[in-house]
Amino acid sequence: MNLIRTSAEENLRAERQPAPASAAALKPPAFTVKNLSISFGQRQVLKSVSMEIRACTVTAIIGPSGCGKSTFLRALNRMHDLVPEARVQGDVRLFGEDSYAKEAEPVVVRRRVGMVFQKSNPFPTMSIADNVTVGLRLNGIRARSLLTERTEQALRMAALWEEVKDRLDAQAISLSGGQQQRLCIARALAVQPQVVLMDEPASALDPLATAKIEDLILELKRDYTIVIVTHNMQQAARMSDETAFFYLGELIEFGPTNRIFTRPKEKRTEDYVTGRFG
Repeated sequence: MNLIRTSAEENLRAERQPAPASAAALKPPAFTVKNLSISFGQRQVLKSVSMEIRACTVTAIIGPSGCGKSTFLRALNRMHDLVPEARVQGDVRLFGEDSYAKEAEPVVVRRRVGMVFQKSNPFPTMSIADNVTVGLRLNGIRARSLLTERTEQALRMAALWEEVKDRLDAQAISLSGGQQQRLCIARALAVQPQVVLMDEPASALDPLATAKIEDLILELKRDYTIVIVTHNMQQAARMSDETAFFYLGELIEFGPTNRIFTRPKEKRTEDYVTGRFG
């Protein structure tokens, strides 16, 4: 009887203990964005956006076409630097470091923040292996052993290794559409970024290939912060930990995905996620 009572008491004490914080909650934010505004010439596309993106989570950016989703995404790795008429104002910090500081090199920021685009864009005349390592070679890495190691590592992380390990010298264009997109993900992972941005990575894929991409993203968030733009509400609800709803260049609402889809605070968010517009 004493053993039973002791066990029950221990269980009760254990139940009263606070739940351990998640790994994401214990890490500093991947991005801290304050008052971010972006214009192209006279046209303002993003208006004073502020949000904090947690590390090792999947954050979905949703909203109708032309609302500023992709513009926001590309600001996170300074891709707008490549557009002469673009003007970026505000503060973007990557793990506490100012991404737009004078001493911050855009190339270094982009190395830390990888990007996967809507349409798979492997280099068609390059082999599968060379596609994976092109970023490494551009950064001066020439050691064959390291390139070989990173190739296998990145392809395994992209869930593509078993499908291509016996034909690494084949041209990338020989792969299916879904495989090409996973190859692009492997290429982004090969340089060992901290964050991976994805702009509608599965919009051009069939349901089976889309499922593989989604499974891959859920695996990757163990080690990477993922920010994904998507028009697919079901995809955002399935995959993301937090969701940001953009409309007409403004951040309307941002919070845990379950709340955004079931108990949104803003009427415009509710109308969008329930399909009343957009």
